[in-house]
Amino acid sequence: MYNITFQFEQKGLEPVTLTGIEADQSILEVALKHDIDLHHNCGGVCACSTCHIYVEKGAECIEELSDKEEDFIDRAVNPRLQSRLGCQCMLLSGSGDITVTLPDQTQFLGE
Repeated sequence: MYNITFQFEQKGLEPVTLTGIEADQSILEVALKHDIDLHHNCGGVCACSTCHIYVEKGAECIEELSDKEEDFIDRAVNPRLQSRLGCQCMLLSGSGDITVTLPDQTQFLGE
């Protein structure tokens, strides 16, 4: 089981920590199940970059970066070394603590 903390670059949003999260699901799926708005224009199939996140802690707990994912991260706004796509961050079997930061998504929401 995992503990996942979601941090937000968007002003006014406080961090959210979820506990008891089971493996074999993506960070995107976890976010959506817990009403954390993480955009996913392509439906979570690694065909865009709107579910772009920064994995701050626990990268060893998720599947490795694929070439396809890396291509789409290059198209994301403000990519960093710890950039990943939430739809591709599948939780591996095991347990641990993961911290991710969601970039400010107001650019996608038209705010």
